[in-house]
Amino acid sequence: MKKLALFLFVLFPAVTFAQDAQAVADAQPAVAEDEAQRSQMLYSLGYLIGDNLNRQLILDNENDFKAVSQGMRDSLLGKESQTNLDQYKEAIVEKYKTDARILAQKFQEKQNEFLQTAEKEKGVKKLDNGALIKLLRNGKGKAPKADSRVKVHYTGTLIDGTKFDSSYDRGEAASFQLSQVIPCWTKGLQQMKPGAKAKLVCPADTAYGSRPVGGIPPNSVLLFEVELLGIE
Repeated sequence: MKKLALFLFVLFPAVTFAQDAQAVADAQPAVAEDEAQRSQMLYSLGYLIGDNLNRQLILDNENDFKAVSQGMRDSLLGKESQTNLDQYKEAIVEKYKTDARILAQKFQEKQNEFLQTAEKEKGVKKLDNGALIKLLRNGKGKAPKADSRVKVHYTGTLIDGTKFDSSYDRGEAASFQLSQVIPCWTKGLQQMKPGAKAKLVCPADTAYGSRPVGGIPPNSVLLFEVELLGIE
């Protein structure tokens, strides 16, 4: 087979070979660009996997990182494990449980600290369900009622600034009845008049509570900047 391939290569017209060589040369930048994009995509995938692990496990030092990275590398390369996996199954499960409790406690402490600080901010009003509102711009007219249908623009973030939703990004305002949204919004928007803009701070029990929703972790305090466009 090798001799046949060599024979065909020798018989191939020189001009065609030159054309092919030029085509390969022309394609190299595109190939390099594709490889760069692939590398960036796979790096992003690895980063997200690492971020997910970081949310579930406590890794204390460089040795911890190296051990986890080596285990993942060996697995991805199809190598045999350097340890007896069965021997460590119970320890792995116990670590997940222990770390989950510690991380949940730390998470809750951060949420509480944020609420305490936000409540002291000038211009903030605490509503009877615990939600906080600060008017950024006054509106005119009558405020909506609990069963009113409203039209709004808004952006929602976690306390670390992570954006999880935005009608502005979609380029389309949202319409809904106040009785059909989270309690923080039901109470908060009744404090606003058409044209008003406000910052809402929603404790977890006025938002999604212990339920994870999309990119929102359980027991999260949510922040919204809301613009009341009108009452429909």
